[in-house]
Amino acid sequence: MQLPLQITFRHIEASEALEKSIREHAAELDQFYDHIMSCRVVFELGHKHHHQGRLYHVHIDVTVPGKELVVSREPGQHHAHEDAYVAIHDAFDAMRRQLEDFARKQRGDVKSHELPSHGKVSELVADENYGRILTLDGRDIYFHRNSLLNVDFDDLDIGMEVRFSEEVGELGPQASSVNVIGKHHIVG
Repeated sequence: MQLPLQITFRHIEASEALEKSIREHAAELDQFYDHIMSCRVVFELGHKHHHQGRLYHVHIDVTVPGKELVVSREPGQHHAHEDAYVAIHDAFDAMRRQLEDFARKQRGDVKSHELPSHGKVSELVADENYGRILTLDGRDIYFHRNSLLNVDFDDLDIGMEVRFSEEVGELGPQASSVNVIGKHHIVG
């Protein structure tokens, strides 16, 4: 961390053991992601509830290049947060997940959901239960009758627009999950 860790205790006496636990968890974050600029932790003892004991609240604010990540662990109905160390652990776990997501985005490892491939039915061989799709980039893709999702094979016509998932078959590329695109569907 570029700036020293800041720990604040509210409605509770500062405790060496709790501070040690917070420092250890913060050090793990710093080892996981080495561009943390600052980390502020507020450890608070909440008010006593009728049905449960006093619950601990943990608020963590981490500054990284271009972003501020915040975790606020309000115990709600979690009886586990009657244990200060469980509350600290839960809050730092949540912050680590946020840091993992942030690091993935920085590296460009974010999952992207590709649109299904698009093309037109170019051939139908009814007696052998298959057809072919001509893709927008000129490739010829095989599909079987069982790959159709929203239309019967016998209702297909040459030239119908379809979206499909492409996979590698025994004889080359083949389409699965073939959907006919309606007249008013906007192709993206």
